[in-house]
Amino acid sequence: MPSPLLPWFSYFASGFAAGMINSVAGGGSMLTFPTLLAFGLPPLTANATNTVALIPGSASALWGYRDALVGARTLVLAMTLPSIAGGVLGASLALRTGDDRFKALVPWLLLGATTLFALQEPISRRLRIVDDAPRGPASWAALMLFQLGVATYGGFFGAGIGILMLASLGLMGVRDIHRANGLKNLAAVCINGVAALTFVVGGRVAWGAAAVMAAGAVLGGALGVDTARRVGPRVVRRFVMVVGIALATVMFLRRLRG
Repeated sequence: MPSPLLPWFSYFASGFAAGMINSVAGGGSMLTFPTLLAFGLPPLTANATNTVALIPGSASALWGYRDALVGARTLVLAMTLPSIAGGVLGASLALRTGDDRFKALVPWLLLGATTLFALQEPISRRLRIVDDAPRGPASWAALMLFQLGVATYGGFFGAGIGILMLASLGLMGVRDIHRANGLKNLAAVCINGVAALTFVVGGRVAWGAAAVMAAGAVLGGALGVDTARRVGPRVVRRFVMVVGIALATVMFLRRLRG
């Protein structure tokens, strides 16, 4: 007979791993969301709980990257404003979606996010984008519009938003992986924060699971910043792609068997 402590240990362990992954390159929900589903939470409740649980970890990781955001005021505004608007919109749409329909969309969303991240570097090379390249009004508008779409998706279902944001920042010429991670974590806090408030009002949060997972995410987020600074950008990017492909594959297989 499984131990009654197993779910709580799993929530903490997956939160810890997700906190590290989110601080390195994003994609931590690829571990926490399936863990919540595995212990019987309905898909929308698991999604809402996951959103609430990972906010402290993202905030902890953001604090670790605060020095990387110095001198990036315009980028900060371009990421945060659409993140707040999109987070509210996405969470509101999620609450209007049934559990079965929501679960059916998950593998496609993950696969799309991972594919975009995999294509980011070759696209950047083809466009000959360089770090700190001049950015005209059209580029800023495109970034904010894309971020609005990412934030809407993130409010709806958060897994993969870090991948999408790193891809868009790369296309804008942000080559410093630490600055990109700082901007990504800042936007994630905005998206998940407003989405969490929306889910709380909707009554879809399992608070016990969220609290235990959040504790693990904070610890993992704090340790993950040091990990990101020790490993190279290439290792980080490869790791994210492997996680994304693996989880999308698992969810497709589950859907076929179900």
